Amino acid sequence: QVQLVESGGGLVQAGGSLRLSCAASGRTFSSYAMGWFRQAPGKEREFVAAISGFGLTTYYADSVKGRFTISRDNAKNTLYLQMNTLKPEDTAVYYCAARSRGAINTSPNEYDYWGQGTQVTVSS
Repeated sequence: QVQLVESGGGLVQAGGSLRLSCAASGRTFSSYAMGWFRQAPGKEREFVAAISGFGLTTYYADSVKGRFTISRDNAKNTLYLQMNTLKPEDTAVYYCAARSRGAINTSPNEYDYWGQGTQVTVSS
């Protein structure tokens, strides 16, 4: 099992940047593919980015490609999401998730463990 705790959310103006962190418990962090998802009020949870266990493979939603960067530090059991050039439509609760089976995936149903979420609000 793994427990996930997100941090780093907040209020930022459009065009600004934030870096989210996700601290994971346990000794086998590198065995999990990790993902970031977000959910805005009244909308379904959507995929943002994912990274393989050793960070060799990453994948992004088209809406964030070129603006967001996912990374991980397995020595620190931590996942990151660097968000640049933020837009008001990026406003949502951001969740990190861990997948114990196989490669990265864009479906939230394929992830086994979830953090509690961190709010990101981008003002125009």
